[in-house]
This record gives sequence, C-alpha cells and structure tokens, in this order.
Amino acid sequence: MLKIIEHIPEGFIDTDATRLCEVMPQPTLIHLQGRRPEPLFVSVLLHGNEVTGLHAIQDLLRKYREQELPRSVSIFVGNVTAAEHGQRRLQGQPDYNRVWPGGDQTDVPEAQMMEEVVADMRRRNIFASIDIHNNTGINPHYACVNVIDDRFFHLATLFSRTVVYFTNPTGVQSAAFAPICPAVTVECGKVGQKYSDQHAMEFIDAALHLSEIPTHGFPSHDIDLFHTIAIVKVPAEANFSFNGDDCEICFDSDIDHMNFRELDMGTRLGRVCSNNPAHLEAWDNDGNNIGDEVFSYDDNEIQTRKAVMPSMLTLNERVIRQDCLCYLMERYRIGDAG
Repeated sequence: MLKIIEHIPEGFIDTDATRLCEVMPQPTLIHLQGRRPEPLFVSVLLHGNEVTGLHAIQDLLRKYREQELPRSVSIFVGNVTAAEHGQRRLQGQPDYNRVWPGGDQTDVPEAQMMEEVVADMRRRNIFASIDIHNNTGINPHYACVNVIDDRFFHLATLFSRTVVYFTNPTGVQSAAFAPICPAVTVECGKVGQKYSDQHAMEFIDAALHLSEIPTHGFPSHDIDLFHTIAIVKVPAEANFSFNGDDCEICFDSDIDHMNFRELDMGTRLGRVCSNNPAHLEAWDNDGNNIGDEVFSYDDNEIQTRKAVMPSMLTLNERVIRQDCLCYLMERYRIGDAG
C-alpha cells in the first residue's frame, strides 16, 4: 500500500488535505535530494485531520522551489483517505501513529508498511526524524521524545523549550526511529492557526540547516521537561458529555484550559451520575489502571486525588473515543533514572 517516489508530485504543493488523495491516492514516501546526503525524515498526516505538517511541508517546498535543499529530505504522507474526510482515522482503520515497529499492532497491512518505511530510511543513513501533529485542546506548542538523550533534547528544543518524555503509548513514529537517529514529535496546537504552520516550517528548515546534532550534555536550565506517567481514558461502556446533559460522566466545559497547569489535589473536573457512577481509567506505563489513585468521586464530583499536570485534555468526543481524554505528567530532571 506504500508508494515510493523521488520527485514532488504535480499539484502536491498547492493541494488542500481534503483533496490530496486526488494527487496521491495512497500513503507515499517522497525522497528529495539536497546538498547534504543524509536525509531528514518528516512524517505528516499520520492523523488525517492534523494538517499543520502538510502545510509546513508545502510552505518549505515553495521556499526551495528555485534553490537546492540544504539537506536531503524524505517526506512520508500518511493517511490521505482519512484526510479526505477531515478525520483522525476512518472506521475500520488502525491509528497510523500506533502501528510503527515496536508496537502491539503487527498483523495489519499498515504495520508492514511502516516497517518498510523505517527499513528504507535506515538504508539511507537517516540524519534525524520529525513527526508533526496537532491536538484538539488548548495546549502550548511542545516537543516529545521517547528516550533521555542529549541529541534528542538539542533537536527538540529547536522547536520548543517545553518537552515531554513518554514511553507509552507504543507503536508511535518517534519511538520507531529513536534507535537509529534523533527523533522527535512536535505538537503544534489546534488546526487552522497560521502561526502553527509557520512554526512547524521554520523548525523543519532549521533542522535541514544543521550540519550535525550536538552530542554534548544538554543544560537543564534550557528545558522544561515533563514525563508522561499515565493515559486517562473514559470507559468504553460509559457515556459522557461536556454540556450538562444527563450522562454517566459530565465533564466541566472548560477542562481543556487545564492543560500544562499543575493542578492541586482536589481540583474538580466534572461529576458522575449518582445512579450509575463510572470511574475514569488511568493506565500507567506498566499497564496498570491507577485511576482510583488519581481521581476521587466524593459527592459524585470528579476531583484530583493528588497533584497532577494534564496535557491534551480535549472536548472532542471522537478523539476521546479513538484515543484518550488526556495524559498525566510530572516534572522530570535530566539525570533522573529513566
């Protein structure tokens, strides 16, 4: 299902994500030559409704239309069929950022495709990897890494001094590339913000201009580093809302304003139905549900049982069902045991 080409498809630079399948009807890996041969790998549209990466690549290619790229670049354009419908993924599709090598989903064609992409980039002596995403809640722009490594920090902080270290979920692009090159994921806020497109493009351009990625120790005062400790999910059988309708879980309508805020113990997130209370799940990095250690339900109010910092809290019900309600983080010092 993968197409590999060594040219920019006609119309690619100016085509909207919803019509991109007319230009490339399948996932496509585009190899372009630059002055330095070791390629920078950039993946976009792993989630079809997260279009900032596509816009950034299109802007970059416009910039270099009449001049040589400072470094070779390989662009993986992912879920174009979901992009046509403005969806993260279509019904029946796996999540394109959960099927990379190292994940649990190995028996689907998409996983075999991602193995082919990684193998191809390994053969090409990849320089670094960037995966570009948006999110649906109110979040700052930040970068993510999957290993504690100074090279990764140097690359990540070209985008933002706010960096999140995570090991779960598995099967993500950045974790698949981490064994062979510095790899980061960048979260570019909500879709539709011109600054997000510009910020992502400038980051790719800066990475293309690097002759090497520093290996020396990264100063801790130059980074705000957090560690994901749990993924919060709504139980599959529970109904929920944000508008006060009768349901088993009714979240407060402004909870996405809590992202990247250190919440005190006792902070309210919403309420549960007294007749059929449902408890939130919080899956830690060892696969344990620690939800009742994190949240309390006295008087049917959902409150934090301990101080936590959420990220990616969203009001998008489809995203919550397909992925999660949010992640929980704690501050992390460089030098802490990984």
